[in-house]
This record gives sequence, C-alpha cells and structure tokens, in this order.
Amino acid sequence: MAERELIPSPLVLAGFMGSGKTTVGRLLAQRLGWRFCDLDERIEAAAGTTIAAIFAQRGEAAYRGLEHQELVQALGAARTRRTVLALGGGTFAQPANREPIRAAGGSTVFLEVPIELLLQRCAGIANRPLFRDAHSFRALYEQRLPFYRQAAWTVDAAGEPAAVAERIVEAVSRGPRAPAGEH
Repeated sequence: MAERELIPSPLVLAGFMGSGKTTVGRLLAQRLGWRFCDLDERIEAAAGTTIAAIFAQRGEAAYRGLEHQELVQALGAARTRRTVLALGGGTFAQPANREPIRAAGGSTVFLEVPIELLLQRCAGIANRPLFRDAHSFRALYEQRLPFYRQAAWTVDAAGEPAAVAERIVEAVSRGPRAPAGEH
C-alpha cells in the first residue's frame, strides 16, 4: 500500500506564524498527489481583502468567525478529496475549531520551530496583524503552545521545507500514536 494511502485525510498543519505551514503544505500536497488548501487564502478570498485589513476594519472576533466558517467548509471539501490543509497561526488554539478538526478524522501535525527562528522569519513581514513586537510575539507563542502540542504529531520544522515535508510523511505514515491531547 502506498504511503499516501496510510495517511488519513485531511492532513492538517498547525503551528505559529512563520512555522512554514503554507510552504511545507504545498510541497507535502505535491509529494502526496493531494490537493492543497491554505485557510488564510480561503479567508482572504471570502472576505475580498487581506487578513490584516479584516483585523483592522472588523476586529479579531469577526476574523475568528470567518476563520471558523472557512475551516468548516475546507474540512467538508476534504471529505471528497484527499487534502493537506494549512491552518492560520491561531486556528488550532480557538476552542470552536478543535471539534470540527477532530471530527474530520484526519491527522494533525504541529510544525515546531524554535521561537528565535520564528522571530527571524517574521521580523520583516508587515502583513501579520498579531506581530507587534518581540515581547508580544513571545507571549502569544507561549499562549498557543499548549494547543499546538495537542496535535497528533509534532515535527521539527526548522530545516529546509522539503525535508520537513519528508519528516511529516515518515511520521504520519507510521500510523497513529497516542497523543497527550486530541488528534
């Protein structure tokens, strides 16, 4: 049986901003021959504007409502076509999103990257509405980390994206593990 058949769909990538969810997700989908879905791109398409603009004009609560709606639709579409789904940085930490992700029956992977590397990756990017300064960045990371750790798998995502994608395939194709939290 091919390894891609061993991996439950959707393959959901969670992690902090700058962890490589989109970059690795695209490579992973290509490697597996699956569809790729980026939740942030879905949200921007549905809103007709950027995530930063949604935060600025409508606030975080409106953004989170739209995020949940698009997540549920993306998970629904993944029922008919094997999908790698890259979440937004805060999606996995939102209580309303955990049950739909769990119920989708796929695999959740936390892309773990050291905080200093995340800071380097995100420092010059202006379109991250929750990145104001290093102190708030670190605080938000620490707040979300316990939720990320509930993913079924944790993969070191500090290296080259293609190598990270391979690590995910290797880990997830070995079969389910008993995570501390939810899948």
